[in-house]
Amino acid sequence: MIDFNIHNEMGSLKKVVVGSAYDFGGVPELDECYDPKSIQHVIEGTFPKEECLIHEMNGFVEILEKYNIDVLRPTNIRGLNQIFVRDIAFVVNNKIVISNIISNREKEIQALEILFKGIDSKQIIRAPKEVRIEGGDVLIAEEYIFVGYSRLNDFERYTVARTNEHAISFLQINFPNNIVKAFELNKSDDNPKENALHLDCCFQPIGKGMAILYPEGFKNKEDVDFLINHYGSNNIIYITRQEMYNMNANLFSISDNIIVSEKDFVRLNRLLRDKGFVVEEVKYSEVAKMEGLFRCSTMPLIRT
Repeated sequence: MIDFNIHNEMGSLKKVVVGSAYDFGGVPELDECYDPKSIQHVIEGTFPKEECLIHEMNGFVEILEKYNIDVLRPTNIRGLNQIFVRDIAFVVNNKIVISNIISNREKEIQALEILFKGIDSKQIIRAPKEVRIEGGDVLIAEEYIFVGYSRLNDFERYTVARTNEHAISFLQINFPNNIVKAFELNKSDDNPKENALHLDCCFQPIGKGMAILYPEGFKNKEDVDFLINHYGSNNIIYITRQEMYNMNANLFSISDNIIVSEKDFVRLNRLLRDKGFVVEEVKYSEVAKMEGLFRCSTMPLIRT
């Protein structure tokens, strides 16, 4: 039995699911790629090798276990990419939401079914078929649920549009005590430097009342203004276009003052340390080639 408890992105982490790169299927065909960065690395011959991905993810798990965090891994399904578990399910408050994701990834849910055994059915919310939502677009900030989404014209146009307008009302209905604040994101199927695949690719709350932000990932200036006013400009670390592409917003908080970051994020890591954070550096650049990083490859279950 798991007593889910997630009310923010930086509470002290106790239990988490981390994805797996074992038997992930190798280099996909171009028509099997569903984000522009993966397409880029397939074309350039630089798509990550399985042994490199396994090494990076195991290094991440070692850091988590160093802090006595209970780490769960999905059941291995041969030939299936199970790295980015955040998208297929996510916890809000004391419930877990099972996403509706793109058809290419539906089998990933099977790998998590063993984790759901013994859980009270009242703790599980399954998104209906008209609701399309992925966990990378959902960030929890106490009373707020921040959601990245695409309006109908973009949702039907772009493969990288993963969360639709129906998801907003879905979250409002299922979490009436929270304020659901939605942000429309910029999308591109062709240019990874113009594509905010998920909200956590261009924005993330971190500890000490701070946040990381890439303003150009948002379609509407008023959404950026809301976040700046909410956190305060002095409490925001702004990242560049190249840093967004490198996934600098997609860090992972172990607690209010401990953050896991990629070792090559030199400028960001220095800024975080200057602001009083303990930064645990892990090589994760091969994982980043598939347009995801630490937050994408984790599904927190319990924070205190």
